[in-house]
Amino acid sequence: MKTWAVVGLGNNPERAAFGVAQLLQDKGHQIIPVYPRAEEVHGQKGFKSLEEIPIPVDVVDCFVNSSLVGKIVDQAIAIGAKAVWLQLDVIDESAVSRAQAAGLLTVMNRCPAIEYRKRS
Repeated sequence: MKTWAVVGLGNNPERAAFGVAQLLQDKGHQIIPVYPRAEEVHGQKGFKSLEEIPIPVDVVDCFVNSSLVGKIVDQAIAIGAKAVWLQLDVIDESAVSRAQAAGLLTVMNRCPAIEYRKRS
């Protein structure tokens, strides 16, 4: 799972998405910022939506409010992502169930940076 679309990733270094995306990149993952302003972040071209990404996405990492994540998960299913990762405090059981029913791997209420640190 090398290609991660990070939804909610902009250029604000104070936001968790910024640091997590940097760690993912440092661990060898390709990151794709997905943010309404489609900003370039960590040297990677940004996109306004998952549908705009021109390459296959392995993981859709969701740094959005729980009330918005269902739509993102549905888009992840639609683009053929292999997994969805809902960050800490991002909870939507129904969206996770839809993703699992579509064959996606799912993680909810966890952070990949914390998981990487546990393995080190």
